[in-house]
Amino acid sequence: MSNFTPVYATMRAIGAYVPPKILSNSDLEKMVDTSDEWILKRTGIKERHIAEADVATSDLAVEASRDAIARAGIEAQDIDLVICATVTPDYFNMPSTSCIISNKLGIRNVQAFDISAACSGFVYGLSIAKAFIESGMKKNVLLIGAEKFSSIVDYTDRSTCILFGDGAGAAIISATTDASEKIIDIHASADGSYSDFLMTPAPGTVNPVTQEVIEQGLQYVKMKGNETFKLAVKTLTKDVKEILAHNGISSDKIDHFVPHQANYRIIKAVGDSLKLKEEQIILTVGKYGNTSAASIPMAINDIYESGRLRYGDLMLLDTFGGGLTWASALLPFAGKN
Repeated sequence: MSNFTPVYATMRAIGAYVPPKILSNSDLEKMVDTSDEWILKRTGIKERHIAEADVATSDLAVEASRDAIARAGIEAQDIDLVICATVTPDYFNMPSTSCIISNKLGIRNVQAFDISAACSGFVYGLSIAKAFIESGMKKNVLLIGAEKFSSIVDYTDRSTCILFGDGAGAAIISATTDASEKIIDIHASADGSYSDFLMTPAPGTVNPVTQEVIEQGLQYVKMKGNETFKLAVKTLTKDVKEILAHNGISSDKIDHFVPHQANYRIIKAVGDSLKLKEEQIILTVGKYGNTSAASIPMAINDIYESGRLRYGDLMLLDTFGGGLTWASALLPFAGKN
């Protein structure tokens, strides 16, 4: 008989950080032609947090990571892989933000890399962490979603500047032999034919930095709002129904539906299609806005810190972002309260 014991990946801890400065809808009324009533009705967003000029994405990530590491009951030196999901890195191209984070945390001689999947980045990263752990290659992965989105927002463009905020979330994904703690399933996909729905046109090899590129504002995020909204609702609804059906889990068994916090109307549409109760749906978009790859771990941290998230609670994560990318995950929370 074999003595082989399966190893699974589990979410052992969560942490998050937002910068203290708040940009309210009333503040935006003084900057662009918009109103608090219009923003709230269209998006559900009341305010968002904005980092100071001298604060980098890695600084936000480090604060979130310290919380997650402490809550996991491990030391920085116990981490053997660092993954940062971001579309607002400290530096264009290199070094990776994960390398900067590792250095600031005192993590030495450990594999570190960034991934770019926009708002889907954290769940994409979760699938990578799961694969590394279940293959036996790693034991403790620091997985981060961090964004300083204010650095790529044009605050004269009312269609985008109302949406985005800054923040970071971090999780410790660890090895376990307890099957009840394992990440159950992750679905992740992409379709590049919709790449122009949500993009940052420059800098890159298509639009290298020139004075003309800067004058045209191509370094700022651009979005086709109506098209993105319609496709997001359709894709997210289909994706969550598929992952639940594939695993034989009904929506009433979900303790916490944690969607990407982009727009209240999208979240409500998906929740209604799943016939989820109000108490099952996690909403933080009102106070943080869209923080891209950071939004899901920040939302998980919110329910953890409020005492709503308990050991063993079943979470359904669901996200959609530029690329276009989308992903969903089913997992229990295996952290200590």
